[in-house]
Amino acid sequence: MKTLVIGGARSGKSRYAESLLLDRPDTTYVATGYPAAADDTDWAERVAVHRARRPASWSVEETMDVARLVSEPGGPILVDCMTLWLTRLMDAQNCWTDEGWSRGAEGLRTEVADFVDTVAGAGRELVLVTNEVGQGVVPADPGTRRFVDEMGALNAALGRVVDDVVWCVAGRQVRL
Repeated sequence: MKTLVIGGARSGKSRYAESLLLDRPDTTYVATGYPAAADDTDWAERVAVHRARRPASWSVEETMDVARLVSEPGGPILVDCMTLWLTRLMDAQNCWTDEGWSRGAEGLRTEVADFVDTVAGAGRELVLVTNEVGQGVVPADPGTRRFVDEMGALNAALGRVVDDVVWCVAGRQVRL
């Protein structure tokens, strides 16, 4: 079973995704965000809340190499989250500026397509958390507009290859 859990900020998507695997002690939790830093207390607090909520039996991988983990045999994987993964991928490809986009867009899209193919062929249970970013205002700057477009494309591509999509809104879940 492959499930995509999508929603806005603070919609309950991570908590819901975790609830799907609470009875699975062999779960690997994949954290794709930047590590907590002392100079960003808000981010450090968010990371701490997520860590405290996880069952002690779950293993944790803090990595961008999600495709490798997904393609290996094993127990279920919970990836939190695809939005941070794409953000870091855009950072690595320097895709936030027009000049960077012209050099990095092809590499970014290739890596995203390869990841989606890996998810499609994965033989293990997956729960992928992602943000719905396309329902707000159109961002004023080109880099953020690119991100919203690429995030929407990634979410749509993942939605086509998973078994279930659950939208979290106002603390509730709606199957799509």
